[in-house]
Amino acid sequence: MSIPMLNKMHMNGYDVLSVNNGPWRVCTQGDRLASFASKEEALAYAAALPGYKKRPTRAQSHKTS
Repeated sequence: MSIPMLNKMHMNGYDVLSVNNGPWRVCTQGDRLASFASKEEALAYAAALPGYKKRPTRAQSHKTS
């Protein structure tokens, strides 16, 4: 039994990750934006994107105090 290897970094608010030495992916929490053959390409893409900030969901934004 093998354990999956996860390499994960953050750049400009995006997750940059690779599983089992596969392609590097640039993602938000809900979307995969792009895949790249190298970590450098993925980081350059994430750096070129506008800063990403997770938006609160409707349930979180309408809480009453």
